[in-house]
Amino acid sequence: MPSLVTAVMPPGTLNTSDQPSLHIDSDLLLRPWLPSDAAAVARVFQDPTIQHWHLRRADSEDEAREWIEQWRRGWGSETACHWAVVDGGDETLLGRVSLQSIIMAGGQAEISYWTAPEARGKGVCSRAVTRVSSWALEETGFNRLELGHSTANAASCRIAEKTGYILEGVRRRALLHADGWHDMHLHARVQKD
Repeated sequence: MPSLVTAVMPPGTLNTSDQPSLHIDSDLLLRPWLPSDAAAVARVFQDPTIQHWHLRRADSEDEAREWIEQWRRGWGSETACHWAVVDGGDETLLGRVSLQSIIMAGGQAEISYWTAPEARGKGVCSRAVTRVSSWALEETGFNRLELGHSTANAASCRIAEKTGYILEGVRRRALLHADGWHDMHLHARVQKD
């Protein structure tokens, strides 16, 4: 069935080239995930704060390696872009930032992130979110990025506000966490915000 509109991002916008590494000054690097990152991912997911705000856990390096393989396949299928946030010198894992649920026709995606415990409070997450948002909206042609988080997650709300994501509303009882249903803030950025 023919479409009445032209796709904002035609097929091949992403996967006709390798996923880029994105530099942030000289001290941070966003790079595609490597199988060798599995031990660090499994370690981070033992953190109680990560477990509180996420829906899954990694009980072993093998499980973390499976996630990494899923994250790596997202680029090829143009359904997601996942980056490891690493120290620009020694590549110590500091966090993750990703664009998920990509809708190529509408140029839309959901941005998500986490930070390793030892990297929190140092601006790592906000810098990574800012860089990926710039890459998506200004360099790649995305039209809209959404950011959702539990209304109880004040740290995530600060990241959204600090990185220019405008609060659009509350999605009531939108996500079931281990401790029950959570209302979710919906923030967004669009091109030219």
